[in-house]
Amino acid sequence: MTIEDLTAAMHEFVESKGWYAPDSKRPQTPRNLAISLSLEASEVLEHFQWHDGSLDKAAIAGELADVMLYLLQLASICEIDIGEAVMQKLQTNYGRQWE
Repeated sequence: MTIEDLTAAMHEFVESKGWYAPDSKRPQTPRNLAISLSLEASEVLEHFQWHDGSLDKAAIAGELADVMLYLLQLASICEIDIGEAVMQKLQTNYGRQWE
């Protein structure tokens, strides 16, 4: 499955819920998507808060999927090729030093 496939499936889902409609109660603006992305990333953290024991992999997978869906949607709405952005960032990071 490609990033393009995932993005298309995400858009199909959002359309099916009517969230792209002008009168949607959940307007899919870059601002709202960035906020949602941050909130979902925080939900991933909840699974690691206060313990280092066994993890509920299914629950974490669901939260990571939510993060990915918002990331794909935000990139798409902002007309950013997320695959290309990742590759460019990796190239930049190869030249960086962390201490």
